[in-house]
Amino acid sequence: MTETARKNAKYEDLYAIPDNMVGEIIDGELIVTPRPTSKHGYAATALIEEVGPPYHRGRGGPGGWIFIVEPEITFGNHTIVPDIAGWKTERFVWEQNPIPVVPDWACEILSPSTARLDRVKKMSKYAEHEVSYFWLVDPGQMILEVYRLESGRWSLLGAFEASAKFRAEPFQEIEINLGDLWPGP
Repeated sequence: MTETARKNAKYEDLYAIPDNMVGEIIDGELIVTPRPTSKHGYAATALIEEVGPPYHRGRGGPGGWIFIVEPEITFGNHTIVPDIAGWKTERFVWEQNPIPVVPDWACEILSPSTARLDRVKKMSKYAEHEVSYFWLVDPGQMILEVYRLESGRWSLLGAFEASAKFRAEPFQEIEINLGDLWPGP
């Protein structure tokens, strides 16, 4: 269950979070959530295995991206931890945490304990701070939604389910088999 401390949280408050939890600061609130479930982690790992080689390493694709799983990123006064974030190489700056550069792409893997936070608070902060692309992955429903920021608002480019094969911005040069994101035979 998500715990929210209603106070004017500071980055230093994150040091008190137990290792088995994830801490973020959104709108001055310290938000503490459990570490991801195995389905959640599996989907994140599988997605990185799909986009990483062609975009991060340039193997079979254009390259030019940096991907990080669960990075701490500063969005103004907010410290947000997306499940996966990606930056075009020329925009990324290697810094200590939190990362001060807004990503070009963010992805949230929905869990029952984080779905509301991801869809409401975090999604709006990504738009406010001009993340160009946002993906929502729901392992429970086996759905992936792709959004592009247009004039400060999210535009749904597509929703895919089960084992659909698709191409989607900003990684449209490759075909992704959505079924590879779900555990099982």
